[in-house]
Amino acid sequence: MRLDDFDPNAIDVEDQRGSGGGSLGGSLPLGLGGGRLGCGTLVIALIAAAVFGVNPLQLIGAMQGTGSPDTAEVGGPLPGQQPRAGTTASESCTIDEASRESCNALSSLNKTWAPIFREAGAPFGRPKLVFYAQMGRSGCGAAQSAMGPFYCPTDNGIYLDTDFYRQMSEQLGATGQFARDYVIAHEYGHHIQTLTGLSDKVHQAQERHPGQANALSVRLELQADCYAGVWAARNRDRLEPGDMESGLNAAHQIGDDTLMKNAGRNPSPENFTHGSSAQRMTWLRKGLETGDVNSCDTFADQRTRQAAP
Repeated sequence: MRLDDFDPNAIDVEDQRGSGGGSLGGSLPLGLGGGRLGCGTLVIALIAAAVFGVNPLQLIGAMQGTGSPDTAEVGGPLPGQQPRAGTTASESCTIDEASRESCNALSSLNKTWAPIFREAGAPFGRPKLVFYAQMGRSGCGAAQSAMGPFYCPTDNGIYLDTDFYRQMSEQLGATGQFARDYVIAHEYGHHIQTLTGLSDKVHQAQERHPGQANALSVRLELQADCYAGVWAARNRDRLEPGDMESGLNAAHQIGDDTLMKNAGRNPSPENFTHGSSAQRMTWLRKGLETGDVNSCDTFADQRTRQAAP
């Protein structure tokens, strides 16, 4: 994907690499079912369960911090977002090519989503991209590379250890720049859900109906996939041959059923938290083909059933 170089004044970046990070406490439920996985276990099931973000609602339940932040004016940073002292966006984004690619994607996402909110008459605040290495800290608690990229709604941060891109390619078979851009775009989708209040509503529904928690998580993740596709569709002139195939392959590789099979387990839909390979490909493709945010309503059929007499 041929993205413009980032504008350091138009993105919010924090860099925790080399800053000591945070302490690791315990282990996190990663949504594949069947218990908890240790923080340091870097097998394919662990990486892939968290690929393109541990569900933010799981993070809320597993760590500290809840609630939706206030939004700022269109295009501006949200409250409390400042880079680590002495580190500028330009410095953080040019440490290596993976960092530059991530910042370019973030910049493009800001430019794409701000007008969508403006046209809808809704307030918009851009998220921050937080780089860390091995371990760090977030508003939702400890950040660690074994979790994969994730979004924290408490501080509006997209957290990324860029070494994940290598793992994604070598261990998941998800290759190509667009697959990497998809990582940032999916996490940005969770930011959109936080701004619209959907994440809070889903979290509340999960608390009221714990038996539906996984199914609701799947709908939230599939919508984030669709939002990633919407972003790409609205930048279709930047797509290169093979990009769509790269993204769809990545979506397939991180489907819950494929991950379970690769981990030597029988797929069990009741334990899905992100959706099957077919579902993830379907919703990413829908966003890619329509470029329409309204096409990403993964909760529509549920509301229809609830409204039925």
